[in-house]
Amino acid sequence: MKREIYGYELIMDLYDCDEEVITSKKKLQEYVDKLCKLIKMKKFGKTLLPYFGENAAYTKGYSLVQLIETSSITGHFSDLWKTAYINIFSCKKYDHTVAKKFTQEFFKAKKIKSRFIVR
Repeated sequence: MKREIYGYELIMDLYDCDEEVITSKKKLQEYVDKLCKLIKMKKFGKTLLPYFGENAAYTKGYSLVQLIETSSITGHFSDLWKTAYINIFSCKKYDHTVAKKFTQEFFKAKKIKSRFIVR
């Protein structure tokens, strides 16, 4: 039996991000909305954007979860280190190079490490 592709995952670690962007709930919602439109993903439900981890400086920041009809977009943001850790997983194929470029530009990250996995 031939193995089928289940999905595609882009994993991004962004460094030296714009602090005003990663600490703004409004900007994070804007990122999700624009990204979904750009890569043609349909959101399923509302974006979860809790701010927590305030007991320690290194854990403090927003996290985001956006279910999409074909899987999810998740992100974790560190106020202290000005970093973002974002995963886009979908059973539907999408242009991961467009998603990566948009994400780096949106967060004004000076450095990005990424991996794209076919699962």
